[in-house]
Amino acid sequence: MESIDNKEESKVQDSRFNQEIFSKVVRAGKRTYFFDVKSTRNDEYYLTITESKKRFDENGKFHFEKHKLFLYKEDFEKFVENLQEVVDFIREKQPEQEEQFADEVKIEETVEEVVAEKNFSDIEFEDI
Repeated sequence: MESIDNKEESKVQDSRFNQEIFSKVVRAGKRTYFFDVKSTRNDEYYLTITESKKRFDENGKFHFEKHKLFLYKEDFEKFVENLQEVVDFIREKQPEQEEQFADEVKIEETVEEVVAEKNFSDIEFEDI
């Protein structure tokens, strides 16, 4: 009997292992990023960052190519500091790309404003 109880307790612990606690999805062009907080068997949280890209094979069938990064609590501070340093460097050394991105955002905002202003119930059948 005691071994059965231990097996049941082990199953409960295993079900908590890798359990998703919190998740965020970021869609960025052809890529999707998943930020998932999970817990270890010791109930310590860690972060997985997954990049997912849709790929097509020669038959036209698609699959998702995934790359995963595991980031543990003791590394958070160093990771965030260095990521910020690298992002700042890129922004400083290539400001024209930042400007291009700002222009793209302005275009998207303008399109959204035009769409929001247009009352689509005013469309006549001949307009279609």
